[in-house]
Amino acid sequence: MNKGIIFGALLIAFMGFSLSSAVSATELPGKGISVQPLQSTISEETFQTLIVCKALKELGYDVKPIKEVDYNVAYASIAAGDGTFMAVNWVPLHDASYKAAGGDNIFYRKGNYVVNAVQGYLIDKKTAEKYHITNIAQLKDPKLAKLFDSNGDGKADLTGCNPGWGCEKAINSQLKAYGLKNTVEHNQGNYAAMMADTIARYREGKPILYYTWTPYWVSDVLKPGKDVVWLQVPFSALGDGETIDTQLPNGRNYGFPPSTMHIVANKAWADKNPAAAKLFAVMTLPIADINAQNQYMHSNKISEADIERQAEGWIKSHHKTVDHWLKAARKSAN
Repeated sequence: MNKGIIFGALLIAFMGFSLSSAVSATELPGKGISVQPLQSTISEETFQTLIVCKALKELGYDVKPIKEVDYNVAYASIAAGDGTFMAVNWVPLHDASYKAAGGDNIFYRKGNYVVNAVQGYLIDKKTAEKYHITNIAQLKDPKLAKLFDSNGDGKADLTGCNPGWGCEKAINSQLKAYGLKNTVEHNQGNYAAMMADTIARYREGKPILYYTWTPYWVSDVLKPGKDVVWLQVPFSALGDGETIDTQLPNGRNYGFPPSTMHIVANKAWADKNPAAAKLFAVMTLPIADINAQNQYMHSNKISEADIERQAEGWIKSHHKTVDHWLKAARKSAN
């Protein structure tokens, strides 16, 4: 065979290989790089975490199965490089944990993944209207506090946070600041199980007092304004040295400012992976979509595979948005 023909064939083959490699490198900047996602044990966080995981896979990253750990463990693991990212960094609720694990020197955190998340204290509407209760500080009155006593000790039983959650410190700080330690008991344990008991009490027509947040299914079961009402607080007191003013522009104060959720990652890893870093910065997820998915989870016994399909369905129905994220991420890798 003519040597020129052989050389030409080899050259074409080499160019084809090089071209495909270039396309692969451009389209899959994360190829061969492992990612370890983390989340808390709250299964309602899986949906938004999976959307991040699936976007990373589109960039070629080798995304490992999500590991569930307590928040403080997640921050420590990401700081140490044992975990890559968490999609539920709450601001300001997790500020103390974030700073304690190294803050901006250790973590990469750009953009707002979820905005306008709210949290605070609620009681059933019937009791609120009957006794004219609008502010949690009114429960300093032992007679009012006793209305919410579910175990016979004379104190109001507040369904609160799991030990170790950011809201635990905030609630304890507020109960002390508002002079409620002698009349209100902060019940802690498995939040989902405690809320199931709280909802059962409500359905029995008994008064209830609880803390919750959005996005979460609770506010779709106990609807604010219809079934329950938010309680105000007498002044801002988040604790941990926080000086954040939680009063809203309308003058009302529910004890917590509107919160944001962020994707937080190991900074050294993010510096080496600009495509992933850009993806984390540009991703946004409507809080209404998380609420809807969380409510569906609560109303139906669904599996992890079902949540996986829901995340895939969200991505397909928002493909233009996702394509925009991926385009920005790939551009940052060049």
